[in-house]
Amino acid sequence: LSATEDRVAGTLDIGHALKTGEKRFEPGILALANGNILYVDEVNLLDDHLVDLLLDSAAMGVNYVEREGISFSHPSRFVLTGTMNPEEGDLRPQLLDRFGLSVNVEGEGSIDDKMEIIRRRLAFDQDPDSYLSACREDMDALRDGLVAAQNAPPKVTASDDILCMVVNLTTHFGITGHRADIVLMKAARANAALEGRDKVTPDDLRDVSALVLSHRMKRRPFENSRLDNEELERCLQVG
Repeated sequence: LSATEDRVAGTLDIGHALKTGEKRFEPGILALANGNILYVDEVNLLDDHLVDLLLDSAAMGVNYVEREGISFSHPSRFVLTGTMNPEEGDLRPQLLDRFGLSVNVEGEGSIDDKMEIIRRRLAFDQDPDSYLSACREDMDALRDGLVAAQNAPPKVTASDDILCMVVNLTTHFGITGHRADIVLMKAARANAALEGRDKVTPDDLRDVSALVLSHRMKRRPFENSRLDNEELERCLQVG
């Protein structure tokens, strides 16, 4: 939040210029994030001019910098990840749509689950190495599954019926543009790959629809955006 535009986009290396008299570009955060993950905490509080920088770079995949007689450009392709507290303000629609998936983090309401969370935390605090050793088998299996799924999406196919379901969903919930349709299809393929299947099924759409559509749905101020499961089921009925 406290970053300057020069720190994000890059600027002239003043120190080098003073020492040598030569102009040299000093890369910023967008250059460092190329090919990586760009994480923004409290993204809804980001200044508008920094939001514009992120939007331009995300759209073009290139960051253009004009500073003190220097014209410079570099690739800027990154996975944008952000966290925010909705009570502190909304996110600009242009930036909100750039997030393919969203997750609502809420407090756990189940007594049993809360007890298990506390139990695991205390076990970790008492002996972190033993706790991690006990979890290693499950973590290794999850990691191996993710690695296998990363190479599978090109092999995962989706029928026209699935495509029709996707379009029905986005149209029914009043979501404009095509980014949601594309992200929903990609997420469904990824979900199928993670479960070791080579074809997308309606179950994949059920699993990922809330992640893709909830934050794109139009809502009134202070109203939570939640996907109605009954409406979802109706949209998944093709023919």
